[in-house]
Amino acid sequence: MSKMKTLRQWLQAIVLMSCATLALSSCIREEAPNAEADITAIILDSTQIKPISQPVITNDEVKVYVNGWDDVTKLSPSFTLTPGATIDPANGTVRDFTHPQIYTVTSEDGNWNKKYTVSFTSNDVPTDFSFEHVKRYKYVDEWDPDADSLFYQIFVDSIDGQTTEWGSGNAGFMITDDDKNNPASYPTMQSDNGYQGKCVKLETKSTGALGKMFNAPIAAGNLFIGDFAIDLSSPAKSTHFGKPFRKEPLAITGWYKYKAAKVFTDKNMNELKNRHDSCDIYAVMYEATKDVPYLDGTNIKTSQNIVSIAQLKEWKETDNWTFFLIPFKAVNGKSLDAKKLAAGNYRLAIVMSSSRNGANFEGAVGSTLYVDEVHVYSR
Repeated sequence: MSKMKTLRQWLQAIVLMSCATLALSSCIREEAPNAEADITAIILDSTQIKPISQPVITNDEVKVYVNGWDDVTKLSPSFTLTPGATIDPANGTVRDFTHPQIYTVTSEDGNWNKKYTVSFTSNDVPTDFSFEHVKRYKYVDEWDPDADSLFYQIFVDSIDGQTTEWGSGNAGFMITDDDKNNPASYPTMQSDNGYQGKCVKLETKSTGALGKMFNAPIAAGNLFIGDFAIDLSSPAKSTHFGKPFRKEPLAITGWYKYKAAKVFTDKNMNELKNRHDSCDIYAVMYEATKDVPYLDGTNIKTSQNIVSIAQLKEWKETDNWTFFLIPFKAVNGKSLDAKKLAAGNYRLAIVMSSSRNGANFEGAVGSTLYVDEVHVYSR
């Protein structure tokens, strides 16, 4: 949260809306073989292993969170695929998941295939983040595989040999960007001018004509612990916040710089002279349940599942690196249950944004937040 159903979903949505509006009979055609090659779900034998939370499936990865004592040496997962697609190795094949395994999904029409990395991990979210390392996400257009590949940056942190990837809205912004191969054109990118070494740079960007069609005229630079999966019906639900955390978080610290741009725009493209943009840095500890497996942009600060929250309330515009320390505060007198904590039922989300109201697609184009050397204190 796949990370995106690529350009296909957006273009299909536009085509469908055009068909409905114009009632074009030419849009009705005999159904062709499916050209999608996606994993949509993973099925595990409950006698072998029981995940501690719902698996995370992105555009090229399936990640299953398990307990550290679980035996993952002989697992035989099966996968639900897009209609007509096939997978290699076949469903039910026994494999050793002490290391990530590669699966290849081929579309029904045989023209497209996609490689997925499937891993079983027992590690929690790291607690130190310096933003020194990024990787380039490469997107190949399924409709035009000979076209230039598109790139954006993904921040990565490692702990005990396991890699944790930060989520961002870059995958969604790619749809609207005219300069898709330039990392600096995206809302979330790495900067060389950190408090120490490199840092994350978050900048609110215009989404152009296409964004306005969906009442999403701006895209705030954002970075969060979690995953991004485009939801066309409700874009704010595209952000899936949080990953398992088995400790009690006490406080979050770090360094920031921030400048707000002058022209604040709401989602209806109205310029509001009485509104001033602001940044947002916060962390949330919440319980993941069957009914609420993760929090998203619609409930990350309001869900009844939240146990504690830490939010930067006193911020300022500054060109100088400024230290912040934010304690976690219990919500409605709640506390962590020791058994649920040990079982990995709680999730920690860390969220940063160049526009505080960016989830509602409101903010000032040009507002910029830099963040570096973030640390979570826990016990």
